[in-house]
Amino acid sequence: MNDLQFLMNEMLLTLKQLFSSNIIDNIIRLLEYNPKEPLIFSSGLFLFLFLAFSFCYMLLRKRLMARLLFVTAFSYYFYYKSSGLYFGLLAFVTVSDYIIGWAISKVRQRGVMARLLVTMSVTIDLALLGYFKYTNFFGELVAQMIGNNFQPMDIFLPVGISFFTFQSLSYTIDIYRGQLKPLPSLLDYAFYVSFFPQLVAGPIVRASDFAPQIRQPLHITREMAARGAYFIMIGLFKKAVISDYISLNFVDRIFDNPSLYSGIENLFGVYGYAMQIYCDFSGYSDMAIGIALLLGFRFPINFHAPYSAVSVSDFWRRWHISLSTWIRDYIYISLGGNRKGAIRTYVNLILTMLLGGLWHGASLNFVAWGGMHGVALAIHKFSRRYIFRHDKHYVSHGIRKLFAIVITFHFVCLTWIFFRNSTFAESRDMILKIFTDFHPELFMQMLHGYRYVFALMAFGYLTHFIPDRWQEWFIRLVSRTNFIVDAILIAIVIWIVIQVKSSEIQPFIYFQF
Repeated sequence: MNDLQFLMNEMLLTLKQLFSSNIIDNIIRLLEYNPKEPLIFSSGLFLFLFLAFSFCYMLLRKRLMARLLFVTAFSYYFYYKSSGLYFGLLAFVTVSDYIIGWAISKVRQRGVMARLLVTMSVTIDLALLGYFKYTNFFGELVAQMIGNNFQPMDIFLPVGISFFTFQSLSYTIDIYRGQLKPLPSLLDYAFYVSFFPQLVAGPIVRASDFAPQIRQPLHITREMAARGAYFIMIGLFKKAVISDYISLNFVDRIFDNPSLYSGIENLFGVYGYAMQIYCDFSGYSDMAIGIALLLGFRFPINFHAPYSAVSVSDFWRRWHISLSTWIRDYIYISLGGNRKGAIRTYVNLILTMLLGGLWHGASLNFVAWGGMHGVALAIHKFSRRYIFRHDKHYVSHGIRKLFAIVITFHFVCLTWIFFRNSTFAESRDMILKIFTDFHPELFMQMLHGYRYVFALMAFGYLTHFIPDRWQEWFIRLVSRTNFIVDAILIAIVIWIVIQVKSSEIQPFIYFQF
């Protein structure tokens, strides 16, 4: 009997050990880098990690150096979960630009040496970006020109490399221009470059905006908490409910096989993609802004109802604002801006947008997308000045404004076709379908078959035009409550997400950039 009891105890102990081992193994697998499951804001793992992070963060709220080290370490772990050991690339860019920025500040009065140093920074950052992002693209172009076959190299594209290299570049350039003083320590700079809310998909935050906040005493007002909770809720709903649902259940089907669908289905597929990419990218930006607010930091707004734009110029004042202002300040102005005469201004606009298109991806489709926007910007600038003779502060009203919004929106949708497709042939087929095989009689059948998709699309477009004062009213209402109400509201959104989410994680579109 004692032997049997001993055996039972041994079996129970073994099962317990095995069970404990499995739990530990599962936790390790969960925390390790998995290229198929990047750590994104809309995932359950991030929610649990962020809760633990927030607890430690608040414990360190009065210990500045410990808090900076802790957040920087978590940010590097966050990047490791997205790109594995390529967090070393982030560290290299950080160290090199910090040292170069410090050196520039010491020799800024000696023009030649300062120019050499800022050129070194630009060369290092763009060389890294060029190798990882454009080696195969330019290799294939050269091979086509000389008539050789090209075998693409197996090069991993680190997530968000375009964002943190542009952010780091602006730091050294601003020091060179005398617009910024170097940050006081490498830790401060590492904290700024790697700060996880905006690390992998923006917004691109300037050091001049962020640096003054780093060493400020941690003080999160009730208004900041309410605004942060609001942006997290809105961003999560945009991404995980609207964008993911219409993408998986309608948009991807149309773009994967446009020839199988009628012109009207292709047209609404384009309308769907316009809403998908807006909700996907602005949703990430909203969550980044909200998380930063909960940590005591303020980011600039990255989107401002872009589909209500009355011109292409207005669109780029509203879409991905941090990038559009970056390419204006560091590319367009560097090319001469509007200081070299009218013709040069139009050329500079087109060149800037061509480079902006190439920034989005190593593909001629992206270059064509950027080129179309560049030409449209030049045409708008020319017509505003010489045909309509409006000054830059002119604002249209009434039916003219509505007409301008409709025209601008459809131009943007046309260019989205080239942005979304991987080849010009696919874009051509989709456009031909829309203009030669429309079949409007299929509208009600399409509406019935995709009723939930169209309901979410309609909701997205309707709320897109909600006045800013409505948003501010809701934030003020939430700010009068307490943190428990914030948590309940976020929990409701998470419950809605769980009801509609797919079984697989849907990465953010701009992760590839």
